[in-house]
Amino acid sequence: MNGGDSIISGTLAGGGRLDKALAEASGLSRERVKALLGEGRVLLAGKAAAQASVKVADGTSFEIRVPAAIPAEAAPQDIPLTIVFEDEHLIVVDKPAGLVVHPAAGNLDGTLVNALLHHCRGQLSGIGGVERPGIVHRIDKETSGMLVVAKTDKAHEGLARQFADHSIERAYFAIVQGRPMPPAGTVSGFIGRSDHDRKKMAVLHELNKRGKHAVTHYRTVEAFAAASLVECRLETGRTHQVRVHMASIGHALLGDPVYGRTPTRFRPLLNQLRFARQALHAAVLGFIHPVTGAALRFESALPADMAGLLVELREDS
Repeated sequence: MNGGDSIISGTLAGGGRLDKALAEASGLSRERVKALLGEGRVLLAGKAAAQASVKVADGTSFEIRVPAAIPAEAAPQDIPLTIVFEDEHLIVVDKPAGLVVHPAAGNLDGTLVNALLHHCRGQLSGIGGVERPGIVHRIDKETSGMLVVAKTDKAHEGLARQFADHSIERAYFAIVQGRPMPPAGTVSGFIGRSDHDRKKMAVLHELNKRGKHAVTHYRTVEAFAAASLVECRLETGRTHQVRVHMASIGHALLGDPVYGRTPTRFRPLLNQLRFARQALHAAVLGFIHPVTGAALRFESALPADMAGLLVELREDS
């Protein structure tokens, strides 16, 4: 055994697959367990085990040798964060507009991941064997608001399952062009890459088969002369979902450079306020803690730029 390995041991609940039993007993994800089985790092009743699908007897002893997490490719950076909640399993962050979530082409550093690698240094158990935060959902660079990130394999798997089964509570505030009619309703449509611009998402025809089903429930919170503050609750979490769905019903977000051309009447105001992003804020995030089972719900107040825009829209109405 390597000196950097840690050992997880105990007994298993029988009757099911080995990988599932090991995951439940160890706190590792099933994918991580399968990888460790393939590397010969699992002992079952003192003997090497390799088959994930084998059935196990109740009370069988196990030992898993977990290698130390390798450093992430992204570098830790001391970037200020607004931490709303944190424990040994996960962290909830109130992300400012302008901060990219994950390193990618054009944004190789200065991201939320870089900031979390610095903030959580020494606390990350290694998602899939890599010392990194577990990104289970994202919000756009120019969207502000609530984001939950896993610090352990078990938390990552549990949160990912909740996002997959759409049991996460997510509510956004958006300032949109015009007044939606009806003032409350549901937008449902398949979202995928636009046929006309591959950098954009679009509502696609159901028969297209390329898009993913997406559902957004909206309600008008406050109406102005030519704009509205709208709350959008998501059943699904597709790329640019709120922006695409609101634009599809003729109410693109103010300041959105991709899905809505800013009407002439709003340009002087947005320039005056230096408001240069889509007016979208992830205000509510609720979920079940994947380890403790506690119901968690967090709210984030509108950031100063959107609050200031609302003040001006009220005075103009």
